[in-house]
Amino acid sequence: MRWLPISLGLLWMSVVGVVVSNEVRSGDDFENPPVSYYDSPSRDRVAVLWQDILAGKAELVADEKGSYLPSLLELLDVPVSSQCLVFSKTSLQINHISPRKPRAIYFNDDCYVGTVQGSNIIELTAIDDSLGSVFYTLELPSRQIDEAPERPTIIRDRGQCLSCHATTRTERVPGVLVRSVYADKAGRPRSGSSSYVSDHRSPFLQRWGGWYVTGSHGAMRHMGNVYAVDREDPQGLDMESGANLKKLPSEVSRSGYLSEESDIVALMVLEHQTRVHNLITRANYESRQATHLDKAMNQALGRAADYVSESTERRIAAVGEELVKALLFADEYELTDNVVGSKRFQDDFLSEGPVDSQGRSLRDFDLSQYMFKNRCSFLLLSKHFDGLPEPVMRVVKSRMTEVLVHGANIPHGVVIDDQQRAIIVSMLNELKPDWLEVVE
Repeated sequence: MRWLPISLGLLWMSVVGVVVSNEVRSGDDFENPPVSYYDSPSRDRVAVLWQDILAGKAELVADEKGSYLPSLLELLDVPVSSQCLVFSKTSLQINHISPRKPRAIYFNDDCYVGTVQGSNIIELTAIDDSLGSVFYTLELPSRQIDEAPERPTIIRDRGQCLSCHATTRTERVPGVLVRSVYADKAGRPRSGSSSYVSDHRSPFLQRWGGWYVTGSHGAMRHMGNVYAVDREDPQGLDMESGANLKKLPSEVSRSGYLSEESDIVALMVLEHQTRVHNLITRANYESRQATHLDKAMNQALGRAADYVSESTERRIAAVGEELVKALLFADEYELTDNVVGSKRFQDDFLSEGPVDSQGRSLRDFDLSQYMFKNRCSFLLLSKHFDGLPEPVMRVVKSRMTEVLVHGANIPHGVVIDDQQRAIIVSMLNELKPDWLEVVE
């Protein structure tokens, strides 16, 4: 519980205590108003698809192998080229995951699809403008009725997923993450070893433990494609043998996968966007909860209904600043060699976003020093970002204008020169008109 530092008589303390306990919750308590995570309907991509299926406007169709996955990806506009394979037993379906049959993850800007061979469910996560990450399972038909298969059913999660997906690893909001572990030959994380949450700040040496990685990265090394085999040294890895693999290891069962890659560039994008998704959701929640608290306190203390406390301003400014830093790639790991991945994934990824009149995009890759050529996240142009409440959006606008337009108060860890700032400002003025504002 977060208590504001107030000095009142015992009577007022009693009244305010009731207000705080009954009307306002801590920043992590998203089950209650104003977020009401479980009770609020979601308008995310998966929710819309399910409503379309129920209304007969869309249909999931099994392919010749009986798989609904290709149809699902097509309906959700998720590219096959985004396939990333994880063999560590670190998710809901651990009994089905192994190095031979890893879990496949496919994604676009606002949807994640996870599937494991031999399972009767497909895991879905979609990003709602207001709620952030919303979790579902697609339950596959398991029996015949009147010689016709049952229809696949999409069910929204009511709490099971959040035991792992609403912790400090996800900024304490319902969120998504990429974990890197020291996995043995069965895919089990080694006892006594470390694990990491990977994002664009992570050193390559800590990335992709328990994942397959295809593509080249020169002299840089990562934890992917190899096992922690030494019980005496659970963090000992032969990283050399897992480096610069052009194709999946031979032990991977190729049947059942839609691609023969687990692309290194797709993995890098996945790491970046999971962190930014979580920070957008955190900023959304904190802003709404802080405003909700002010309203309750204003009513209890007889203050003006629109009064904004200093603590609320500080709270919103803090989450806004963290989001700004992530959008500007603060502390991004600097590549020391070129990364070369799947052209198919890069073409698909580039096609998802807008370009300006000069053909420039926030999705343009660099991959020689940093991930992207233009050091401003493509998620600034997302519906999830546009769903931020006005108080925190005002903070983010102001800070982004300070940094990009005026080159002032640049956050620690942000690497951006005057030429790069000018390019991004030019792009944003065209792709997100009137969003940047003048700071006096």
